[in-house]
Amino acid sequence: MSGNAYIYIFISAAVSFFIRILPLTLIRKPIQNKFIKSFLYYVPYITLAVMTFPAIIQATSSPLAGIAALVIGIVISFMGAGLLPVACVCCAVVFILELFIA
Repeated sequence: MSGNAYIYIFISAAVSFFIRILPLTLIRKPIQNKFIKSFLYYVPYITLAVMTFPAIIQATSSPLAGIAALVIGIVISFMGAGLLPVACVCCAVVFILELFIA
């Protein structure tokens, strides 16, 4: 390994450390601001969505099949279906559409 690699590893470790340790040291009282509380509440959901939605579309050989499965999955989940039925229907939609598209 070259000397630059060690510098990069040290910098990324320091950044990760400070991102985790600064809130523990700087924020000692409970957060009262409703905006900040709601922001912190939704951060995990937004992060998951940002990582998941592009993967849904790009995981198939045709982006059209991924988009169709996403839309149908959203509709079925709003109708009250659970996770397993939604996943099964989305997989079936992708399978059927890729048979006809490809």
